[in-house]
Amino acid sequence: MTSILFVCMANRYRSPIAEACFKAETIARKENLNTSSAGTWTKDGLPPMPNARKQAEELGLDIQKHRSRVVTKEILEEADLILVMEQGQKEALFNEYPQVKDKIYTLSEATLGIPYNIPDPVEHKDENNIPAEICDLIQKKYDKIITLLSNTMKVG
Repeated sequence: MTSILFVCMANRYRSPIAEACFKAETIARKENLNTSSAGTWTKDGLPPMPNARKQAEELGLDIQKHRSRVVTKEILEEADLILVMEQGQKEALFNEYPQVKDKIYTLSEATLGIPYNIPDPVEHKDENNIPAEICDLIQKKYDKIITLLSNTMKVG
């Protein structure tokens, strides 16, 4: 099955929200895509951050059952498209897993064509806007993501 992987650092805030938002959008559009998430620097099995759960709920998303997972070669190779939150994450994955570099993009690059970092809410003072920004990019530019997904599948 076609799959998209969302990646952030801890897989406890941004990428679970992106995963849930994208999954909700695929359900609303009656499309069958596998959506998952992982973290570049985390431990397996950790719950979402409390504010992530709260803000996801405010957006109509449920991430209560989500548990973090560490990015692995296998997870990356299974994904048809990998969307990261920061340029540094993209570069780190490029360096460590060059075999998947053709399918890694920042979320902003995939949706707007402009690579910029979606800041980590744990470190950012105005964290309340970050989940809404993630969902806004996904919902408004969903078709661009699907086109990019199709293109990466042709290359891979």
